[in-house]
Parts: sequence; structure tokens; C-alpha cells
Amino acid sequence: MGNLTNDFNDYRSRMNSRIMETSNTNIKRFFALDTTTYAAGALDVKTKEMLGLVASMVLRCDDCIKYHLEKCHDEGVDQDEINEVFMIANLVGGSIVIPHYRRAVEYWDELNG
Repeated sequence: MGNLTNDFNDYRSRMNSRIMETSNTNIKRFFALDTTTYAAGALDVKTKEMLGLVASMVLRCDDCIKYHLEKCHDEGVDQDEINEVFMIANLVGGSIVIPHYRRAVEYWDELNG
């Protein structure tokens, strides 16, 4: 992995650990809910991660976009599938999503490079 992915994952891990040191029960439950929501169920993990990516792009959360891009990569999402995910996000979110789309493509390229 490259600098973008390493820097993001290092920061995320470090700060999640820090949050868990001081957080209350409710935030711990929220983190657990996030984890269990993306587990296999009626929808498989790959589909859930692609849905999470679309939602993250529409909401314009770069950290969430990176997280879901990496999960999509881990789940075997291919270039054609990711292009369709990007198209849906741009269609639903409008032109305001384009800057996030650029950064998503850059991150995706690093994951695949």
C-alpha cells in the first residue's frame, strides 16, 4: 500500500484506540453497531460496502469514502463495479460529489497499484 492508505489506516487505528480509552458505553455500542451492520446478512458484505461507499460519497465524507473503498477492494470489487458505484454516487449526489470522486479515484488507484 502507498502513503495515502498507510497514513489513513495508521491515523484511524491510533485515534480509534484513543477514543475507546475514554469513551462511554454508548459510543462503544455505536462502534459495535457499525461493525455488525456491515457483517453478512440478507445482503453480502461486498454489497453492503458498495452501499456504504455510495452513501459516504453522497454525504461527502472523505474518511468514510477511504474506509469503504478499502473494504470494497478487500471484498474483490473490480474496476467495472467501482465505476458503477461512482456513477450512482455522482448521480444521486450531484456535481458537489465530483471533488470527492477525484480523491476516491486517487485512493482506489493506490489500493490497486
